[in-house]
Amino acid sequence: MDLNNILIITITLFAVIDMLGNIPLVINLRKTYGEVNSVMSTIISTVIMLLFLFTGKSLFNLLGIDVSHFAIAGSLLLMYFGTKMVIGFDDSVKNKERATNATVFPIAFPLVAGPGTLSTILSFRADYTDMEIAVAILINAVIVFIVLKTSKWIQKVLGPNGIELMERFFGIILISIGIKMFLDNLLIALQTFKGIV
Repeated sequence: MDLNNILIITITLFAVIDMLGNIPLVINLRKTYGEVNSVMSTIISTVIMLLFLFTGKSLFNLLGIDVSHFAIAGSLLLMYFGTKMVIGFDDSVKNKERATNATVFPIAFPLVAGPGTLSTILSFRADYTDMEIAVAILINAVIVFIVLKTSKWIQKVLGPNGIELMERFFGIILISIGIKMFLDNLLIALQTFKGIV
């Protein structure tokens, strides 16, 4: 395992999940639906991410999709989510607020283990080992738990401007990582295509 790779994956997942940016939503859900079970939300979202890590590739093989192809799609999603974070646009808040059980939906899924997170995890398999990705997932699970437990305190410390600044900052990081992932895997896909032709 490469510690540098684990750090890259951890930071990317942290930016995609964007728990700091979602603190206002978590607080709103607590007000609307009562106390959220932080432990259960963390466990459910972690199990979803790990299951997708180890079974997603088999599913794609069944469908005839290569990991590099999915990585390209994932990189485009990263750039999309990064752009949304930078410009402050969120088209899913209304859907999230319709939840009847905030612990499972929408916090565990899709807030933490959503389509962006799952596609990013599978995209990583083109460049990193399963163990490196699994460790990064577990590190992020700890971060998710801490943020859920201390969301009110974090919002008070950072304030609205601090949370917004963090969201914009990680949005730019996401766009940069998405561009790198896109170019790397486009090259792999083109080489594979040349080999077939």
